[in-house]
Amino acid sequence: MVVSMTGFGRSKVYSTNFSVTAEVKTVNHRFREYNIRMPRQLLKIEEKIKKKLGEYIYRGRVEVYITLEGEGFINRKVHIDWNLLDDYYRALMKIKEKYQLDELISIQDLVTKDEFISIEEEDTGNEELEDLVLNAIEEAAQQLIEMRYIEGNELEKDIREQLQQFEQHIHQLETYFPSVVNQYKERLYKKIEDILSGQVDETRILTEVAIFADKVDINEELKRLQSHLGQFKHTIALNDPIGRKLDFLLQEMNREVNTIGSKANDSFIGKQVVDLKSLLEKMKEQVQNIE
Repeated sequence: MVVSMTGFGRSKVYSTNFSVTAEVKTVNHRFREYNIRMPRQLLKIEEKIKKKLGEYIYRGRVEVYITLEGEGFINRKVHIDWNLLDDYYRALMKIKEKYQLDELISIQDLVTKDEFISIEEEDTGNEELEDLVLNAIEEAAQQLIEMRYIEGNELEKDIREQLQQFEQHIHQLETYFPSVVNQYKERLYKKIEDILSGQVDETRILTEVAIFADKVDINEELKRLQSHLGQFKHTIALNDPIGRKLDFLLQEMNREVNTIGSKANDSFIGKQVVDLKSLLEKMKEQVQNIE
């Protein structure tokens, strides 16, 4: 089964005191890579979030956005540095006394200083919140997987169509290639007859033809291409992550096609090579989207 690496899922779950929204987006990537954005009080469960996503996603760049709404998952406390505040107050009183100032010292003069008063946040360690986050992640991942399956199905259809065209070109090469040697033999006979006025050394002709046939022989490349095609068809039907293996097989197929092109001494074979490389390029673009 072909699974695309591109997908999106979103879920919002609720409890009595708060709600959690999770969005999961995946795009192409050679490996599995996470980029998780969430409130810092959830950092302690980051590995649990990755583990949950790993049950659904095997390859791709995974972008996760988690937001919290409501109250109950953070305790906020006011912290006052009394020692520093006392020193500051005494300093103000000395300044007032020394310079005989009439201004009164107000509470605003003291509490507006960040050095003295700060708000501290304390995670309540709420297990309900942790379960809620993981549930939201799982629901979003399930939606994402559904989208990846749908897109993967379309990718598979396109790739199979291109495979069919690829096979047709291979079959044409297999059928046509034997005539290349015969055509060369006929051209060689005619050329020598023209030069030597009909006196032809049969042994020399057969030797030249044998050398030419060995030089342009593409049977081995065609057999390997058929083998790679068989492996490709088998792999694309598996229920495992197959993207990397398919990409490797396409590289091997491209290598064989390049070899055929380097051996080609015929316009028809040259055209088939161009068409084969075009199909391989299209399949490669699609395979890069497969998990």
